[in-house]
Amino acid sequence: MMIDRMAKALSGLLMFMGVLHFVAPKPFDAIIPKELPGDPRTLTYASGAAEIGIGAALLPTRTRRGAAAAAAALMVAVFPANLNTVRLAVDAGPAIKTVAWARLPLQLPLIGVALAIWRKSPAARTSTDTDA
Repeated sequence: MMIDRMAKALSGLLMFMGVLHFVAPKPFDAIIPKELPGDPRTLTYASGAAEIGIGAALLPTRTRRGAAAAAAALMVAVFPANLNTVRLAVDAGPAIKTVAWARLPLQLPLIGVALAIWRKSPAARTSTDTDA
């Protein structure tokens, strides 16, 4: 039951943040490292769509294990944007710097939650599993 609650909480967080990528994309565009190839808005929308899709896939037990692995990978993939936020905040005021730095360690427990869900969720069953 604890894993179910963790999956629902992570799902809600991912879907909320994913929707924000579409509703208010400018702050997400701004933190995408300029070194990454591609249009920042396209990358913002792509990461938002990934968050919504992964969040939705965390809800059914059948897709939860794969979605949890994808969630952990996504959080690792967006980490450069969090690092870039710190880089961009170098000349900002103390409040902005504090928020930028505070985001960095938050990724670790989120990755840990995703991995815990992955470890504790049953593997998806295939049609050949039930044929035997």
